[in-house]
Amino acid sequence: MPGSLLCDSKCRCRGLPGTLDARILRERVADYTSRMTTLFISDLHLDPERPFITELFGRFIDEEASEAEALYILGDLFEAWVGDDDPSAAGAFVAEKLRALTDAGVPTYFIRGNRDFLLGADYAQRAGMTLLPDPAVILLQGEPTLILHGDLLCTDDVAYQQFRAQTRDPRWQAQFLTQPLPARLSFAEQARAASKARYGELLASGMAETVGDVSHATVQEWFKRYGVRRMIHGHTHRPAIHDHVNGESRIVLGDWYEQGSVLRVGENGFDLVSLPAV
Repeated sequence: MPGSLLCDSKCRCRGLPGTLDARILRERVADYTSRMTTLFISDLHLDPERPFITELFGRFIDEEASEAEALYILGDLFEAWVGDDDPSAAGAFVAEKLRALTDAGVPTYFIRGNRDFLLGADYAQRAGMTLLPDPAVILLQGEPTLILHGDLLCTDDVAYQQFRAQTRDPRWQAQFLTQPLPARLSFAEQARAASKARYGELLASGMAETVGDVSHATVQEWFKRYGVRRMIHGHTHRPAIHDHVNGESRIVLGDWYEQGSVLRVGENGFDLVSLPAV
C-alpha cells in the first residue's frame, strides 16, 4: 500500500496537533512494499496570474504522477480558497486532473495549507482526494513519517499563530462560509495584501528569516512528541533536506512560484528536485 496511513481523516484527533494517541496511530499500520515512487508536493499557489504554473502542474500529473504509487499534496495548492463554491478556472482544472489521476488508480492525499484551509469535503470528493489531518503520520518505506503543511512549526511568529487559531475555529469558518462569494473573495484579497505588507515589515526589521522559518526547538519537540525520525513539510519555501540530532531527517518541499518542486520517494531513497516551467 502507498504510504500507509497511521492516522486518517476520520481520526478523532483531527485538528489537535500534539494529542495523537499512539494506539490510534497504529490502527492502520501496514508495510510499504511498493517499488514504485511516492510523490510529495506543496505550495503550488495556483493563481490566474501565473498560468504557466497551472500548465506545469497539469504536465506533472499527466507525465509523472500518473506513474506513481501515490501523490501527497501538503497544502497551499491554491493561492487562495474561499469555499468549495468558488467557480475558479484553476479549481476546475485541478479537480479534473486529480479525478482522472485517482480514477486511474493513483491515490491522492491532501493536507490543507494556510492559503487553502477552507478546502472542504465537497471539493475533495470532486477531485478524488483524501483529506488528511495536519499533521498526520504515515508509513513510508517502512518508517513512520510525520507529514504536515509546516506552518505549525513556525512558532516564533506569534501573530500568525494567533490568526491561524482563529481561522481554524469551526465556528469562525461556518460564519465566514455563510457570506456571499464576492465578500469572501474580497476578504481573501485583503488578507493577501496584509500578508505582503507584514512580510515587508519583517524584511525591513531583519526578522524575516527568523520569524518566517520553523522554530528548531519546535521541530525537535515534534520529533519527540510523535516518536518519529523523519518529517516532511512545506510552507517555508526553503527546499532542503536537513539532518538533525539523533539521526533525524527533515525534508522541506519547495514552492512552485517560478518552477515546480517535487520529492520522489522510492526504493532508492529520497530525491528532492526542481521541475522546469518550460
